[in-house]
Formats: sequence, C-alpha cells, structure tokens
Amino acid sequence: MKAQYIKYLLKFKRPGGTSRGVLTEKETWFIELTDGDKKGVGECGLFRGLSMDDRPDFEQQLKRFCDRINQNESISPHDLKAYPSIQMGYEMALLSLEAKDAFDLFPTAFSRGEASIPINGLIWMGDRTFMKDQIEEKIDSGFDCIKLKIGALDFDQEMDLLEGIRKSFSKEQIMLRVDANGAFAPGEALDILKALSDLELHSIEQPISAGQHQAMADLCRHTPLPIALDEELIGVTDRSERVALLDQIAPQFLILKPSLLGGFQSSEEWIALAEERSIGWWVTSALESNIGLNAIAQWTFSLGVKNHQGLGTGGLFTNNFASPLEVNRGHLTFNLQQAWDRLPFL
Repeated sequence: MKAQYIKYLLKFKRPGGTSRGVLTEKETWFIELTDGDKKGVGECGLFRGLSMDDRPDFEQQLKRFCDRINQNESISPHDLKAYPSIQMGYEMALLSLEAKDAFDLFPTAFSRGEASIPINGLIWMGDRTFMKDQIEEKIDSGFDCIKLKIGALDFDQEMDLLEGIRKSFSKEQIMLRVDANGAFAPGEALDILKALSDLELHSIEQPISAGQHQAMADLCRHTPLPIALDEELIGVTDRSERVALLDQIAPQFLILKPSLLGGFQSSEEWIALAEERSIGWWVTSALESNIGLNAIAQWTFSLGVKNHQGLGTGGLFTNNFASPLEVNRGHLTFNLQQAWDRLPFL
C-alpha cells in the first residue's frame, strides 16, 4: 500500500463570524491510499486554533506518517492519538480503499438516496441585520431547527434576535440552539442561561471556555437550559479521562466532531459512554470539504439518528467539490444524479 498527501484551501463564499474571529478560508488535507488498482481518500480536517494537532510541524508529521506507510511499517491506532485529524483521515481513507465505491463508505438508505438526515440551519455571527437576514433565509428554505452563534454582539441584541424568532414561531415550530463557543465568564453564565431559558431554547453549546471542569459541572447541575459540551471534548483521548470528564461535569448533551475527536471509532466510544449515562448527543461537521462531510454524514446515518445533526456546511465554500450531497427543506440528502467532480486525486 502506498500513501501520499495533498493540501487544499477551502474559500468561504462570505466570511464566517465566530467568537474566535472571522474565517475567510479553511485549510484541509487529504490522504490518498493506493493498493494495486484500488484507491481510497480520507480528509484530515485540521481546524487551526481548535484542533489538538494544530502545530507548526503538522505537515511534517503527515509526511512522516505517509512515509511510514510507504515503507510498509505497521501502524497502530495509538500512534495517532496526538493527531486526531490525521487519525480521522487515515480511518476514512482505509474505509474508502476497502469500499466497492470510494465514496460509499457506509452503504445505507441515505447513500442510496432513499432517506435523509434532519439538520440545523447555521447562523453565523455578524451585525444584527446580517444575522436577521440569515435567520429569515433559513426559515424560508424549510429549516425547523436553527443554530445561532452567539457571544460576539451585545447580549441584548442577541436576545432581541432570539425573541424575534420566538414571537413568530413556537418551540414546536422552530427548534432553537445556540453556540457560545466559550464566550461567557463563569460568574455571568448562569444568569445568561436563565435569560435564554425563557425563550424555550433546545440547548446551548459550551457556554464557558473549555478546561474549567468544576465551573462547568456547577453550571450543568444548576442550569435551567440543557448544556452541550463541544470544545471540552477535544484532546481528551484516553477512555479513563473521558469517563472522569463525563462523571464530573454530567452534561445534558455532547457535540461530536469526528475530525477533532480522532475519527469514527473514537467518536463511537464517546457515544457509548454518553448513552451509559443518559447523555444525549448529535454530530457536527467541522468545516470539512464535501469529501469529509460525505463520510461523516454516511457514518452518522448508520448510527440510526433521528434528531437534528449539524451537517449543513457543504455550501459554505466557493471551491468545494461537486458531490451528491444536497440540502433540501432542512434535510441533508444524497442525489445520485449528481456525480463527484473536480477532485485533485483518485
């Protein structure tokens, strides 16, 4: 088996605002495996500023890993624990290599175009008018679950936006999720959660920044609004550490981003631990190209999910790869009439 890697820069159609700043492009990497006349591809969805393996020597590490494959060295999953995005890309590439079709990694009714996945409509941070326009666009296009990035505007303005949705749509009509990306200080977070809970939100992701385990545990114990852990899970690779984290914090939900958590098997361990503790969960993409998004969506559907997932990011980029993935009336679908296109490999 032979391996090579390729770097690719995804360009945003319009800047994406988060509490960490404004994104105009997204760096990603691909591993291509070749075995005889078969080829497989996996995406290493490195997320600068967030991934555990965001480090200056990332490319050297990826090259060294491919060199090991080319030299027929044995690879252990433990070897990649410190590099979750490479671990994800390698796992995906192996699945692709072994599949009858390089892009049908988890054959199900979804990949056959017979079923869809409900997803939330993502609202990026920006000024009030920009966010309001996005909300109206998502609702008009059929989304019944909206997720807003909050924590950048004045909180009163953000409350006003949320109140505007709730005045027009009940919680039965529109599910509202918010993602704070750790924007609030522990001392103010509970009061903010109490104010948000009056709007009958579904949940809030990461109200305070990761690493403040006792403060987060206290919040989860007293919150009137379900809390979902996101960044809190990144870098927690050992099973014993994961058990300790969940037992201490006892969140209401987990957000699973396979590219940041070390792939599908690693994410499935989080799911098993969550379900043992009656903790809910859903899957979210992390700005991968359609290649990574396709694999994540197929895997997600194979888990038997019924709730809204965070998989609607494929249309954000000007230079994404044409694929069968389409968003239709708030659902991610697989259109078999649309072929893969513009791939720099395979």
